[in-house]
Amino acid sequence: MAVTVEIGSEKAQDLKRQNIADRRMSRRAVVSGALGSALEWFDFAIYGALSATLFPILFFSDLGPAGALIASFATFGVGFLARPLGAVVCGYLGDKFGRRPVLLGTFIAMGISSVFIGLLPTGQGVFIAFVLVALRFVQGFSLGGEATGAQLMTMEHAKGDRRGILGACINIGSPLSQVIANLTLTVLALVLSVEDFQSWGWRIPFLLSVLLVAVGVYIRLKLEETPAFVVQKEIVGEKKVNGLKIVKTQPLTILTLILAWAGSAMTFYVVAIYGLSYMTAQAGFEQGESFLILVIGNAISVGAGLFGGWISDRIGRKPVLYIGLAAQFVALAFFFPAANTGSFTLAMLTVTVALSGVQFAFGAQPALFAEQFPTAGRFSGSALALTISGLIFAAPAPMVAAALAGAGWYWGIGVINMAVVVMSVIAMTWVKENRHVDLATYVIRK
Repeated sequence: MAVTVEIGSEKAQDLKRQNIADRRMSRRAVVSGALGSALEWFDFAIYGALSATLFPILFFSDLGPAGALIASFATFGVGFLARPLGAVVCGYLGDKFGRRPVLLGTFIAMGISSVFIGLLPTGQGVFIAFVLVALRFVQGFSLGGEATGAQLMTMEHAKGDRRGILGACINIGSPLSQVIANLTLTVLALVLSVEDFQSWGWRIPFLLSVLLVAVGVYIRLKLEETPAFVVQKEIVGEKKVNGLKIVKTQPLTILTLILAWAGSAMTFYVVAIYGLSYMTAQAGFEQGESFLILVIGNAISVGAGLFGGWISDRIGRKPVLYIGLAAQFVALAFFFPAANTGSFTLAMLTVTVALSGVQFAFGAQPALFAEQFPTAGRFSGSALALTISGLIFAAPAPMVAAALAGAGWYWGIGVINMAVVVMSVIAMTWVKENRHVDLATYVIRK
């Protein structure tokens, strides 16, 4: 049973001294987590953008335009398929052996797989396509552990009244990476000829990952284990910890978090991934214009994410998610009509509102998820909820949207997404508001 334990005066003094040292570790954890998030999401963003534009031509041209796009989006979805497996394995290891070693491993694996994607030959048929899928699987597996692990490293180093804003600092790696990724592709598309971009220009972002890996590994080697994990280890003693037991002890908590995050997960990938393809192929925007719309939308959403985390420390996590979901609902109702007008301004406004709604909610997500579970199952529970939600509602979103569009049912894309957003609002009513819980003492009793 999960309980809050009382700590004696001697232990309190030890923790006080530890807290002084943890101020430095807290800052280092934020930098490490933000850098890791930037690498993980940068590679995901680059792949997502290219899967909507270039990869159908480079790897799946034999399938025809519609089939190539669906196949390319399917390889993008493989990354999501691997994320729950990464969540299970990394969550189990992180709850048992600590957050630090797991985060080091996921960071290196993600970087290596991204570099190899950048080195793949194109137009070589089924074998190379299979290798691409395998590397994409490694990316997804790594992100399944990294996304939650970086959040927890920060949450468990942070003071209770700053968990929201510090968690948001980790999560803005996602929109920042979208900005950098789309800006990078925009610049490359502008300065290179079509032939050069398709031949070697697209490889540059993947190969640059090696620089981030080198810096990130250096920082992570200097990180200490979190106070929450140290306290848990001392209280539980030699008792074996199996974080996956959280599936038996708190299945409804995991389920409600999966559904609560579903709307935001789907909205982001419908707008940021499929939306890129739609604006370029259907709405008549130039590729550079579509990239620029996403750059602007994601750049503005960074501020929304930070504000969402900051305000969640004051009004709670749940109100922030409600507001974010409401913004997404409104934006989805207008996105496709706005894009169809061909107006750059209208398309940019709807994309910005949609992505800002997602990131506003995302700012509070790390703290909300971490506060639902005791330390011994926090990694596993949080990672499973986040990755399964992505697997079910985000991974198939671009592919389903492309299939609906291919059948002429463009209206169905927004309607389905809006319905999922409403479902998330309903699910949020069952999620507990635990922003005052002490993560360091929320452990499993012997």
